[in-house]
Amino acid sequence: MKNDSTFTYGNYLGLETLLSAQHPLTNKHDEMLFIIQHQTSELWMKLAVHELISARKAISKGDLPPAMKMLARVSRIFEQLNSAWDVLRTLTPDEYTAFRDAFGAASGFQSWQYREIEFLAGNKAARHLETHKDKPAYARLESALNTPSLYDEAVALLSRSGFEIDPNHLARDLSFPYSENESVRDAWLTIYKNPKAHWGLFELAEKLVDFEDYFRRWRFNHVTTVERVIGFKRGSGGTSGVNYLKAMLDVVLFPELWDIRTEL
Repeated sequence: MKNDSTFTYGNYLGLETLLSAQHPLTNKHDEMLFIIQHQTSELWMKLAVHELISARKAISKGDLPPAMKMLARVSRIFEQLNSAWDVLRTLTPDEYTAFRDAFGAASGFQSWQYREIEFLAGNKAARHLETHKDKPAYARLESALNTPSLYDEAVALLSRSGFEIDPNHLARDLSFPYSENESVRDAWLTIYKNPKAHWGLFELAEKLVDFEDYFRRWRFNHVTTVERVIGFKRGSGGTSGVNYLKAMLDVVLFPELWDIRTEL
């Protein structure tokens, strides 16, 4: 603990470094908005990664109360990230175009923290590692690619709790995106049909659905914000822009938890 009276709020938060980290490349007024929007999003993502890793660890130990608390916090983080799009939407196409060329091929697609969140949630693809090749984050992302995701640990917990989960599914290659499995679906359906008998697992499932719900909203708001600001131009990172982002709306992280609702 710091007892020195000269240790201040600014020292603790590193504000001198934080507030001097904005370096516009043009003299355009609105570039500061663009920079701060993305920097603050990265800070929230840092916290989301911190919470998701800890939640995954807690689930692997069967320690559900703290896992659910952390997942609830991640949902609130994504609520903040969603609100941030409202600020960026005040940027009009002409204002964005005025500084757009200055940052060249730099793109949110290159955000390694966003990619780690996707991997932690189970949306994995080894091809995305190439974007980070020869960069410090590469080893971290490679580890996340090959480590059980949040949902992998939840499914493993179902098995340890006495539900019959397909052994081949449990032994699948973890570096691939999660794919729906009938035995997992049946287990969650049993839990949802009698939640009082499986209250901890039921609550965990609902926290996972909350997280995906907020994540989906973030993706949707990303699409509409980009379309509003740049239309259907190609993304700065070489993607197809809005069309690439729209394809992400079809990604389902925890498919069985959504499918069983039709039968309840």
